[in-house]
Amino acid sequence: MNSLFTLAQTDYPEAMGALTLAHYLFLSAAMFALGIVGFMTRRNLIIMFLCTELMFQASGIALIAFSRFHLNHTGQTFVIFVLTVAAAEAAMGLALVVLLFRKRESLSTEEWAEMSG
Repeated sequence: MNSLFTLAQTDYPEAMGALTLAHYLFLSAAMFALGIVGFMTRRNLIIMFLCTELMFQASGIALIAFSRFHLNHTGQTFVIFVLTVAAAEAAMGLALVVLLFRKRESLSTEEWAEMSG
């Protein structure tokens, strides 16, 4: 009976090493920084929304990496909610971009800056 119990626990995943965690966190930070740089420098609304999605994905990678490192599923569960919010944001953002493009036939944010008055 004891050997059966030991056999059942051999498939349990081992803890992630610190070096591997650092790699995932570096990838996540690089993606997030790329998203911020793209969001701040570009003036096309579609590119800005894509950079926002890139930042959402970077935070998801960090959450999953920490979740795997600590051998629990809370980070992976939270990523499901982050993806849901990102999908809703993308749908609303795309609807807004289509509406704005129909009005002025341009997606430049500089052209829409005069509306802020």
